Amino acid sequence: MGVATRKLFWEDPYRTSLDTRIRAVAGDEVSLDETILYALSGGQESDAGTINGLPVLAARKEGLDIWYRLPAAFTAGEAVQVKLDWPRRYALMRLHFAAELVLELTYRARPGIEKIGAHIDARKSRIDFLLDEPITPLLPSLTRDAQALIDARHPITSAFSHEATQRRYWEIEGFARVSCGGTHPRHTGEVGQLKLKRNNIGKGKERIEIYADPPGPA
Repeated sequence: MGVATRKLFWEDPYRTSLDTRIRAVAGDEVSLDETILYALSGGQESDAGTINGLPVLAARKEGLDIWYRLPAAFTAGEAVQVKLDWPRRYALMRLHFAAELVLELTYRARPGIEKIGAHIDARKSRIDFLLDEPITPLLPSLTRDAQALIDARHPITSAFSHEATQRRYWEIEGFARVSCGGTHPRHTGEVGQLKLKRNNIGKGKERIEIYADPPGPA
């Protein structure tokens, strides 16, 4: 199908509306020339939004394209308006980056620990590990160190590491550079006030649940 869908949620994750065209149609799914709606990847849930006022029922990645399932038919080339559910996106973006900070700090505190899962929704994020002992003793230092990074309002760089394959990373200068294709805030201060909770999910498995109260006025 030629050039892949242009993903404007990477170029400007704060953009909430877009006028574009239907690029292709397959049954009840459409692909757009450009998009501001993120599709489930790396544990971060898909955005919610509308296309021409109709709710997007599901979003999925296929190669370098994104397909959206809609409750009505469209035709290729049709002009459409896309709108993003911003409060949901912002919650996902904040909780996603909170999880990124906690994960990086956990790797440093427990070298060799194995992550076995992660999920980010609009209420909380979680990270699952293979671990034969409670992760509870780590939580105070993880909370303290992550909150210090948040309170310092470090700028967050997000860019391509390999544009042809659309591989991306985030970076906080002097702290870490990590491969990640999610959406990220402009600076760490947007994460807010962090809260961590331990959840035992089975023998030899530990989960950190991550909550973040929105930041107050700058």
